[in-house]
Amino acid sequence: MKESDGRDDEITRLRARVAELQRERDHLVAVVDILQEISSSLHFVDILQTIARKLGDAFGLDRCAIFLSGEHNEVRLVASYEDPTIRNLVVDLDRYPELKRAFDSGETVFIPDAISDPSLRSIKAALDTRNVRSIIVVPIQWQGTVIGAIFLRTDRDAQPFSDADVRFCQVVASLTAKALRNAHRFEALMRGQQDASQDQHRSDLQRVALIAFIRRLLQRYTKSDDHVWAETLLPKASDEELERLVTVAMQVIDEESKG
Repeated sequence: MKESDGRDDEITRLRARVAELQRERDHLVAVVDILQEISSSLHFVDILQTIARKLGDAFGLDRCAIFLSGEHNEVRLVASYEDPTIRNLVVDLDRYPELKRAFDSGETVFIPDAISDPSLRSIKAALDTRNVRSIIVVPIQWQGTVIGAIFLRTDRDAQPFSDADVRFCQVVASLTAKALRNAHRFEALMRGQQDASQDQHRSDLQRVALIAFIRRLLQRYTKSDDHVWAETLLPKASDEELERLVTVAMQVIDEESKG
């Protein structure tokens, strides 16, 4: 009987180890998938929605959302697994004490059993209604500053989160921070190019306006008979020098117009 119990225990441990290895494999596959998808986009909204979708699919989540901090201490929901149409919704942190804790502390919040957790006592009724089991909130940080958070939640019929799941989510949060930084640099570069193009266009218009002004002024002036007669008083050498200077000036203008 004892020998049989020993074999059963060994089988149980082996099954647990196989399940753990399978979970780690799923994590690695999810990371590779996330890296492949976010590398094809430099727009932060698409990046965040991709990450929320991948995490939701990987864990079979009841909810997965990504929040970003905004101006005046606002926090906005910018990507959602269960409702991809939500893109820029201001949230009340009083309704999400676990989310507020992650933003305030800059540390990961892991709640294996939400119903019995004392920090969620104020929203226990809502948790009961939604049949919540486990919650993970991982801050997204850049250069020591919390710029957002990834929020994951399972219902009571799902497998609870493990410590390995928490570490995996922290890896994804780090990847998210880097992807957001790259997207920010890209968008800043695009804005810079647009600004430079606008400056060039404005400079071109100023040049055209100046030339048009000078041309009209000269046209108005050269209509006078006195002016036409006055030019005949110039020595031939002076007239040739003026013609040369005009030619040089036109060449310079042509070169400048080429950039």
